Amino acid sequence: MRKVLTDSIVVAGLATAGLFIARALAPGRHELELDIYALTVGALAVLCAVTWLRRALPAAGESALQRALERDRSVRSQLPELARLEREVYIGAAQAFDLHYRVRPVLREIALARLAERGLRLDSGDEAVREALGDEVWELVRADREPPVDRHGGAIGFAGVERLVARLEGLSR
Repeated sequence: MRKVLTDSIVVAGLATAGLFIARALAPGRHELELDIYALTVGALAVLCAVTWLRRALPAAGESALQRALERDRSVRSQLPELARLEREVYIGAAQAFDLHYRVRPVLREIALARLAERGLRLDSGDEAVREALGDEVWELVRADREPPVDRHGGAIGFAGVERLVARLEGLSR
């Protein structure tokens, strides 16, 4: 603050000296010279006042209202259906019951669509369907599959789910 005040005093002194020089060189323009001098000194006064206020008052950050209204940008936006499916696959990979009741219906839908592209129907009983799907996928998606006896028994794990999905993706080629 003192540096700004000192600099302002120096500039005001130069402006005053400029006023006296202008009066000596052009004595008939007193009003214009005085107006320029007043503007210069006024600008310096405003500069000093603004500098003093910036240092006297704390910097205003975001208001609490503004923070509350803004969405948290660190949270990634995700489709609710995708989040639900991720949870179901995570649970289904660990337990046989959840694999049968949560993941199997999704895999059946995918198999139905992939087989339809080839002109095959999943529940037709055709041997070509079983060959196209492979034994592991067929055992999971066939219509007459019985629910697991041990509800809490281990399932196929993430590697098994990846194998099933890779096999179903391979059907579209």
